[in-house]
Amino acid sequence: MGRYRPPRKPSSKYITPQGMAKLEQELQYLWKVKRPQVTQTVSEAAAQGDRSENAEYIYGKKQLREIDARVRFLSKRLEDMVVVERIPDDHKKVYFGAWVELEDEQGQLKHYRIVGPDEFDVKQGLISMDSPLARALLTKREGDELSFQGPSGNIELFINRVQYQPFD
Repeated sequence: MGRYRPPRKPSSKYITPQGMAKLEQELQYLWKVKRPQVTQTVSEAAAQGDRSENAEYIYGKKQLREIDARVRFLSKRLEDMVVVERIPDDHKKVYFGAWVELEDEQGQLKHYRIVGPDEFDVKQGLISMDSPLARALLTKREGDELSFQGPSGNIELFINRVQYQPFD
């Protein structure tokens, strides 16, 4: 029996073309490369005899379950995704795909791009549109101040610049 996991809150279905390509590439890799390799390893381990004490067999079966779960997730998720390929008409307002330069109260600058929840990477400055910061930023304009509840309390920021780059 598995551990109970409460249902996840559904995340937004928007994604950039780059994010979609990355998820499709991961799905193809798992299905065409990784799964056949692990299946071969499990098959060879099963041929060795007693499976109850065969670590390679047990670990390989566990890997197959994890790969199959990820493949199922990606297959379902990719069906529902909406690829955003169009830059909005108002370039001074924050929407999906915008690069935003923010200034905090100490004058430090930070740069973020608002992307879908399946492609966020804070180290690269990509934040999910479902995050508290992105929700506070959406529909704001260049020059606006915003306040939102962060992990360490209330955070106030100033929007210095909003930019859009073409979706490739």
